[in-house]
Amino acid sequence: MRQILVVLAALPLLAAGPAPTQPVVLELFTSQGCSSCPPADVAVAGVADRPDVIALSYNVTYWNHLGWKDTFARPEFTARQVAYVRALGHAAPFTPEVVAGGRVDAVANTAARVDALIARGRARPATQISAADGKVSVAAGVAPRRGADVWLVRYDPRTIQVPVKAGENGGKTLPQRNVVRSLKRLGEWRGAATSFATPAAEAGLRSVVLVQSKGGGPILAAARL
Repeated sequence: MRQILVVLAALPLLAAGPAPTQPVVLELFTSQGCSSCPPADVAVAGVADRPDVIALSYNVTYWNHLGWKDTFARPEFTARQVAYVRALGHAAPFTPEVVAGGRVDAVANTAARVDALIARGRARPATQISAADGKVSVAAGVAPRRGADVWLVRYDPRTIQVPVKAGENGGKTLPQRNVVRSLKRLGEWRGAATSFATPAAEAGLRSVVLVQSKGGGPILAAARL
């Protein structure tokens, strides 16, 4: 009789199964003009092929006045990092910074530190994302009180060898992978099922959609298109 009760007690746990998770969005804020950044570039690139990780590299602009203008830097990438700086309680932006899931960050410049950050950034998705016929659909779910932003990220999946001719990395050739080339806010999600039109991607670029709490908050859902 005791054995039967033990089996019955275990049935709900078996039926429930493991909690669903989503790929951890790993966002590296870097610069070709920063001598501390190449190890983080390599460490984040090392997990770019993992199916449980979406690795994105954003080149920021605030190093551009120190001898080398970053070839991939854009003001909107710097603005995204500044939002994280505020949300995560830092005094100022810095490189290299790696943010996992919009929840936690670190100077993740080794494989071990990247792995630890990925583990800390895991979370259950608040909704589901799908794409078809030039549209992205966000399913119904529980949204934050202030709603969430829906972002379209386009990135180059190649490893690009960048010769740096001046600044702190002058004379070096830096490998950069999954370099973000565009960041576009598609609109807002407040919990109801919603769809957004998506422009065609440039040749060679890949796309990711993020549903994210406003102001650089946690990433609620993420999907490769």
